[in-house]
Amino acid sequence: MTKHHKATIVLLVVAGCLIAGFYLRRDDPPTTQLTLYGNIDIRQVELSFREPERIEQILVQEGEQVKAGQVLASQILNGYQYQVDLAAARLEAQQHQLEKLLHGSRPQEIGIARNDVKAAEASVTLAEKELQRLKTLAIRKLASSQSVDKAKAAYDSAKENLQALKEQYALAKIGPRAEDIKAAQAQLKADQASLELARKSWRDAHLLAPRDAVIQNRILEPGDMANAQTPVLTLALHDPLWARTYVEERDLGKLRHGMPALVSSDSFPTKQYKGWIGYISPTAEFTPKSVETTELRTSLVYQLRVYVCNPQDQLRLGMPVTVSVDTTQAPSSIPDCQSEAP
Repeated sequence: MTKHHKATIVLLVVAGCLIAGFYLRRDDPPTTQLTLYGNIDIRQVELSFREPERIEQILVQEGEQVKAGQVLASQILNGYQYQVDLAAARLEAQQHQLEKLLHGSRPQEIGIARNDVKAAEASVTLAEKELQRLKTLAIRKLASSQSVDKAKAAYDSAKENLQALKEQYALAKIGPRAEDIKAAQAQLKADQASLELARKSWRDAHLLAPRDAVIQNRILEPGDMANAQTPVLTLALHDPLWARTYVEERDLGKLRHGMPALVSSDSFPTKQYKGWIGYISPTAEFTPKSVETTELRTSLVYQLRVYVCNPQDQLRLGMPVTVSVDTTQAPSSIPDCQSEAP
């Protein structure tokens, strides 16, 4: 057999294998198991104090788990307490001032004003009689015109004083003006707001955990000057826990929100964690550097957020994971995280 014949036979065999493989692959049923790769998402919160002041104490260490509302650190509180005490004293003084206006004039004050009017009336009567007596004497040339003028001035002054005292008596009976009461009420609200602001500053001098988390970084120490621009602690959030992964456009139509999923990691290769698809991005993006391969660097993918149960706290933030989704399963309710995955 010549070399030409051998080459022809080889080409025919290769062609036959390719054709057979094509038909065999065409007859294979489409796979229903979708495998995706990603990482447990890292979510951080940086905590800082609102007002500049030195740190008095930090109550947690790196790696420590904290609960929502737990006090993590505090500043020196003397200055904040002084502000609270000052605002409280001003508020108390204004409350008494408003009560005074609302109660109006006391009966004793009204009685004093009435007696002042009576005394002024008597003074006017006396000044009038004195003026008439001097006028009579002046006609008889027994008093000078100068003395008459002085008596006239004293009489006019007594009448003006009587009028003023009558007005004061009327005001005492009426009580404070409505405008004064409203102004005092407005000032009381302003003082109440000042007290609440001082109390808020005192509360802001304490750092509280916003959610259940893990202390990732302890940046400052007691004695350091803290302000709003300098974080004191960095928290890593782990509840809820999810894996960020990406799916190609050709597989996107197979997935639905709420579809069950199984998550596994290299640290525990024989264990699978129950999960579900909780978010599907509405827009495409280029494959991220952390998951792309040489062939996929220019591919467009859609981000998925697969929530995962972690009852034994084995999955860590940033850990690479593999997500398996059976595309034939219908979306279901959130699974019981306390039971083992199948």
